[in-house]
Amino acid sequence: MDYPALSARINALTEGETDQIALMATLACEIHHSDGRFDWTGFYRVTAPEVLKIGPYQGGHGCLVIPFSRGVCGAAARSGQVQLVADVDAFPGHIACASSTRSELVLPVRDGAGRLIAVLDIDSDQPDAFTQADATALGDILDKVFRRTGGMHDPSLASRRAAPA
Repeated sequence: MDYPALSARINALTEGETDQIALMATLACEIHHSDGRFDWTGFYRVTAPEVLKIGPYQGGHGCLVIPFSRGVCGAAARSGQVQLVADVDAFPGHIACASSTRSELVLPVRDGAGRLIAVLDIDSDQPDAFTQADATALGDILDKVFRRTGGMHDPSLASRRAAPA
C-alpha cells in the first residue's frame, strides 16, 4: 500500500474543504479503492451521546446504528483508541454487519477541537488483513484532514453560531 501517494491524493482532493460529510465521503472512496484488502470502508458518525450512525461509505450495506457499548466501532468510540482486530470472531460483542468480514480496523476521528466526531471502519474478508503500519498511516491521514474542521476557523460552524436561537 502506497500511503504517501494516497495521502497526497486525498490532500489534493480535499484542500480547503471543511465540511465533515464531504470529507468523509471523499476519504471513504479514496481509501476503499486504494487497496484490495478493503471490502467495506466507511464512517460511523457520532450523532448523539454514546451513539454512532452510518455515514459515507463504500461497499455493501452497513449497520445503521451502533451504540458505543457494542462491537469494534463502539470500542473505538468508547476508548478513543484504534482497534486492530485480526479475527472478528474472537472479538467479544462483535457486530456482524457482513458475515464475510474476517478482520477489522477502526480508527477514532477527531475534529480540530479534539472532539470525537466519528470512527473510520475498514473491514476485510481476509483474516489478519491489517497491520499497525496501516493504522498509523491512516491515522495520520485522518488527523491531517479533520484537524481543519470543528474549530473556530470552521466557516460552517461559524454560520451556525451566528444564527439566532
